[in-house]
Formats: sequence, C-alpha cells, structure tokens
Amino acid sequence: MVFLSRTWFAVKEIKVPRKYLRTRFIDTVRIHVKGGTGGTGLPKFGGLGGQGGCIYCVGKEKADLRTIMTKYRAKTITAGHGEDSRKTKIVGNPGADVKLEVPLGVTIYGEDGRVLGSIDKEDQTIIVARGGPGGNKENNFLGHYGQVHHIRLDLKLIADIGLVGFPNAGKSSLLKVISRAKPKIASYPFTTIKPNKGTIQYDDLRQITIADLPGLIEGAHINIGLGHKFLKHVERTKLLLFIADIEGFRLSPKYPKRSCFETIMLLNKELELYDEELLDKPAILAVNKLDLEGADEIFESIKHSLKNINEAIKTIPEEIRPERVIKFEDIIGISALKGTCINELKLALRKRLDQFADENNPNIIEPSKLLRKHQAIIRERGPQVT
Repeated sequence: MVFLSRTWFAVKEIKVPRKYLRTRFIDTVRIHVKGGTGGTGLPKFGGLGGQGGCIYCVGKEKADLRTIMTKYRAKTITAGHGEDSRKTKIVGNPGADVKLEVPLGVTIYGEDGRVLGSIDKEDQTIIVARGGPGGNKENNFLGHYGQVHHIRLDLKLIADIGLVGFPNAGKSSLLKVISRAKPKIASYPFTTIKPNKGTIQYDDLRQITIADLPGLIEGAHINIGLGHKFLKHVERTKLLLFIADIEGFRLSPKYPKRSCFETIMLLNKELELYDEELLDKPAILAVNKLDLEGADEIFESIKHSLKNINEAIKTIPEEIRPERVIKFEDIIGISALKGTCINELKLALRKRLDQFADENNPNIIEPSKLLRKHQAIIRERGPQVT
C-alpha cells in the first residue's frame, strides 16, 4: 500500500507542468494557409464563377501568437470557395475571407524566407494567401485553386525603449519602479525568461512604452543563451537603455568576472556583432545599485572611462573589445531598489525620445515654434493699416 501511494504521488507530480513552461512567451509561429478555390463558370450563359476567398493578417493591439498556435496547430487555414455559376444565378458569390488577428510588430515570411510584409499599426492588413479566380471566358470557365503555402509569423516587440543588460543587473526592478508593469523579481540571474512591457506615465499624461527583455550573456550574437530570441526585439525600439550592475557580472565559475565598465563594452560588442545598425540608435546608460558602499567612486571612474574611451578601451581584454563604441546621450547613476534618481532617468528618456521624434519628423512643428515663427512674420511686415 505504501509503495502504491508513493507511485501515485510521483505520477501526480509529473503531470503538473512547470509554471514557466505553461507561460512560455511565443514570438514565432509557422502555419499552413490555403486560399479558396474559384467557382466554376457557366459557358452557355457566359456565367462567372465566384472568386475564392483570401486569407488576411490583421493587426490588433491585444492579439497574441499563442492563440493562433493553439487554434491552428497541425491544421490548414482554408478560406471559403467561390460559388459556381448557374442558370438562376449567373455570377457566383465570392468565397468567405479569413482574417487572422495578429499582434502589432509581426513580420510575415514566406516559405522561401521572403518577407511578405510587416504589421505595425492597428487594423493594418496583409494578404498572405490569395483566392483563385472564378471561372470565366479567359480560363475556359474553370475556377482556379488559391495559393497554398506555409508562412511564418515572427514577432518583434514594438516599444519606445528597449532595456539592454546582463542577467541580474536590475532590469526588472527598474521596470517595476519606473512603470506600471509587475515583472518577476529575484536575486538570482535569469529571473526574466520572457519579455515584459511596461508604460511610463508622466504627470501631463504622456505615455512611453518600455520593454524588459531577457538578459544577455557572452555569445548572444551567435544564439548562445536566449540569443536571437532577445536581440531581435531590440530592432523595433527607438531608444536603447543600457543598465549595468555597479559590481559587474559573473555568470558562473566557468566565466571570468567582468567589471561594470567591461560589461558595458561587452553589451556594446554583442549588439555590434548581431547588427551594427543597432549602434545608431540613441542610447542612455543607467548604472544600477548606487546604494552599495563604494559605488560612487566606481561610478565616477566609469564616467571618466567613457569620456576617455580611446584610452580606456585598451585596458579591457581584446575578445570583448567592440570595433565601434556606442555613444551614450546620458550616463545616470540609479538605485532601482531605493528609487534613487529614477525621476531624473524618466526625464532623460523623454527628452531623448522627443529629440528622436524631431529628427525623424522634421516637418512637424511644435506649437511654441509655430508661435515664434508667426510673431517673426508680423515683426517683418510691420503694423498693418486697415
């Protein structure tokens, strides 16, 4: 009886999946799509068969890839077939379209790896499988099959700011204190195993989105650790927020201990090796855990090293030396645990995003600038007599 009880409880434990497996973030889904077949025409009366239905992807803010994967796994998504022409109805009705709701930030790839399109806006629509034409004089009144192929939906998070850092640097703690997100926080590396997205709310109701992504490790550019699963999400952000632990980082006894300055350079190198264009994005550096003893002196040395980067970079190992050093717009010391200098960081993030918007939308004129321009025109013309 004792043996049976132990066996029963062991089976029960095996059946319960681990929590992180149940909530695994899905950012890539492969599905099979088939456009509807066109209806047959009626030669005797010149009747036209209905067009086969198409399959569309439609952008929706609240959609997720998990729903698509669960609903259509190992299935073919098929649009409706066009109606045949007949004596009582010369023109057949078109087949029913199928609209797949996908999250914003999805890129759609064909079987050959060709990009079919990207969805970045609400209700933006892309056809992924066209329906076949209905029967008519040009095709001998025979309806044609619709397109049939596999497509891949690849999600890259869209956020204003992307958090970049090593495990346990305090990214999740910062996200919690700076926004309304509630990420999991613990004192061991790799607490974050899926992206979290938060919103920074300002007093004037301005909102900025920020994404906390799983921590990088050395070799992420060649897909070590979470590798590309993390790095691809950085591509859709406007600004990079580097966060570094003032004490540096060591993944395990097998890896060398990296100082805070070395971790910054290593993060720089990983982004450079993955996609050098990422270094063109505006970036801010937040050095975390300034509440620790002796942190102020280390922080000053880091600022000095970044100011004199050409000399400082020669002091770090060659294997972690980037070819091109990213330029930080601001360097701010913070304590995510104590909330020190968080408001200063929020203002810096907003300022840099506004500058980014001005540089990328030169035709947009702020109301204050418009008023000054109008006043200058009045001064040039002088008083008007009526």
